Amino acid sequence: MLDSIRNIFSIPELRKRVIFTLLLLAVYRIGGQIPNPGLSAAALEEFWQSQKGSLLGFIDLFSGQNMSRMTIFALGIMPYISASIILQLLTVVWPYLERLSKEGELGRKKITQYTRYGTIIICLIQAFGIAIFLESIRTPAGALVVPNPGLGFKLLTVLTLTTGTIFVMWLGEQISERGIGNGISLIIFAGIVVSFPSGLISLLSGLRTGTMDPLTLILLGVLMLGVVAFIVFVERGQRRIPVSYAKRVVGRKVYGGQSTHLPLRVNTGGVIPIIFASSVITIPSTMAGLIKVPAVQNIAAQFGWGMPLYNLFYVAAIIFFTYFYISIIFNPVDVADNLRKYGGFIPGIRPGKNTSDYIDEVLSRITLVGAVYLAAVAILPEFLITGFKVQALPWVGTFLEANLPKFLTQGLGIDFMFGGTSILIVVGVAMDTMQQIEAQLVMRHYDGFMRRSRIKGRRG
Repeated sequence: MLDSIRNIFSIPELRKRVIFTLLLLAVYRIGGQIPNPGLSAAALEEFWQSQKGSLLGFIDLFSGQNMSRMTIFALGIMPYISASIILQLLTVVWPYLERLSKEGELGRKKITQYTRYGTIIICLIQAFGIAIFLESIRTPAGALVVPNPGLGFKLLTVLTLTTGTIFVMWLGEQISERGIGNGISLIIFAGIVVSFPSGLISLLSGLRTGTMDPLTLILLGVLMLGVVAFIVFVERGQRRIPVSYAKRVVGRKVYGGQSTHLPLRVNTGGVIPIIFASSVITIPSTMAGLIKVPAVQNIAAQFGWGMPLYNLFYVAAIIFFTYFYISIIFNPVDVADNLRKYGGFIPGIRPGKNTSDYIDEVLSRITLVGAVYLAAVAILPEFLITGFKVQALPWVGTFLEANLPKFLTQGLGIDFMFGGTSILIVVGVAMDTMQQIEAQLVMRHYDGFMRRSRIKGRRG
């Protein structure tokens, strides 16, 4: 590990890229400490303490807690991600965007430009809505979050938040172009990782206060290492479909005749299905905080953390959005057509429709495994914090509550700040960044981090 890090800084170009990335991430963190003008910090903190587990709390995770502090980067990178997802969905139903997506680099730049425009529109709408929402907030003590509401505050908030998101988007693009790794992913990564030290300190402080015994802390550490190892194992998992290419004679040269494989990842959709599912499942609790109607409050109570209805719909939503998202980003018909175009075929499968049907069947099977894996990782925090509240189940709830172990029905009573979604993002982004650094090192004949899976080739 130390030799690999030393190799990184011994290559001038790679050293410049790593330092450039770290500097821009530092700029992002510095901007995250500048508050939006016109707010009462004490009243704002009191309000956000009541929003844990809601849609607003989920958005705050991806903004690096800039939303809860209402800094100039409060909207974070989420508007850009939302615009990108909308453009991906429109690519399927809008022929113009579909043609652009197939025009190579020029089409990609055009779609990126449309994504930026969409980001600005989303920012304007969200910032204006946040300004109105902030003016309406009162703490239980009656204090106003915005002491001086009015048109001036609204316009200033819209200008500040929109400019902040555009600047964050620019930082991400600069990191992707001149740094190392995916800039947007690294910004989300930095926003999540920054909360880990405070969460670790909170866990360790439980030893002094007596709320946590050393054995529980050790078991929690072992569990976390196991979860990280499991995530790495699944994220690197592939189903390799063998592909052969027919020989072609062009003049005096013979092309093709080799065998390769088509890799299908177990988790092709990444963390996007969890983002979709979390956004949908937290809508009832968020609406309940805004609509003071008893019927709405009762329904929202069933969607609280650990409630059976919440877990059921959460798992179902993750599985649904996993299949939905993969159906958008991966088209077996296009893959089969490209194979046939370049003279490739799957042994034992006829080219054309039979090939696309076979790829679709294999993809459907491994997608189910990936969806179950995402659901298991996502509900891990609920199990650790609150357990599964089976008592709310009709007919069998009381029996299960009395006979199941307490750690299943009441959780471990741990203030667990490392959510399954955040761990999945952190591990995934870290792996992607390490693979890019690995490729740069191996290309220059240096040993990388993953020596067993090193790219084989001629060494100088």
